[in-house]
Amino acid sequence: MRRREFISLLVSTVTAWPLVARAQQPDRMRRIGALAGIADDAEGQARFAAFQQGLHQLGWTDGRNVRIDYRWGGGDSDNIRKHAAELVALAPDVILAGGGAAAGPLLQASRTVPIVFVHVPDPVGAGFVESLSRPGGNATGFINFEYSIGAKWLALLKEIAPGVTRAAVLRDPFIAAGTGQFGAIQSTAPSIGVDVSPVNVRDASEIERAVAAFARSSNGGLIVTVSALAVVYRDLIITLAARHKLPAVYYERNFVAGGGLISYGPDYLDQYRRAAGYVDRILKGEKPADLPVQAPTKYKLVINLKTAKELSLAVPPTLLATADEVIE
Repeated sequence: MRRREFISLLVSTVTAWPLVARAQQPDRMRRIGALAGIADDAEGQARFAAFQQGLHQLGWTDGRNVRIDYRWGGGDSDNIRKHAAELVALAPDVILAGGGAAAGPLLQASRTVPIVFVHVPDPVGAGFVESLSRPGGNATGFINFEYSIGAKWLALLKEIAPGVTRAAVLRDPFIAAGTGQFGAIQSTAPSIGVDVSPVNVRDASEIERAVAAFARSSNGGLIVTVSALAVVYRDLIITLAARHKLPAVYYERNFVAGGGLISYGPDYLDQYRRAAGYVDRILKGEKPADLPVQAPTKYKLVINLKTAKELSLAVPPTLLATADEVIE
């Protein structure tokens, strides 16, 4: 071999070494943060299991090529802000935010770390994104419904309990969704013939006092709107509805499985599976700013016949026929 050819071969081989070495090295461990409500909530755990299942189907396994750091706010705003700051400090590749109560503090903590939110009712109004089609910043995700779903909740209350003429709407007044959901219910109430009044969900004693006072008059019912605090006080709310013989409409199945009367809302497990797809795309280089916010594709109507019987309610056959699940 000529000297010039030997030197050329040597140079090309040495140049290729770093490429070969990189090709032989395993992919670096990616990092995902996750912030949501209550650590020991069975529904919350099921949602994150669906999220991890979705990731696994896309090739991401916790502990192998991705690490997931979970934090739980427990419905406490101070805890949520603290955990949001902790997750951002870990410099994750992306953070999953369970609800607006988590998404807001995360966006206050960082406008650069990619964030994928789930079950947020009005991300534009809350300032999380510029628009649904072009989020424009470091966040995107999945809305749980339009505020207009409040009209559906009120209509369901009237359908399953025709004698109801008054409804107490349990909401968290300190989040935008609390005001928005109540406003939608209030705007449609006159056409349905029901007077509505808000009940603030802030602590157990306040909820007990307000529901007891509301129940002193007849023909009442409850509507429980979406909030982390509704989950925190779920068992108390169900107990109070039963104690005071108040038919109640909830926004998710878990309340009905626990003894509530009826629920209507999106399939949250499906949203968490779909969120895994957005996390996968971000891990592969896409930007939240370019991923449109998506609406639910599945809704579920669940009825508890045992609770209806205890309230002396005859569930209309048409309502039973449209139910996705009937608990007996």
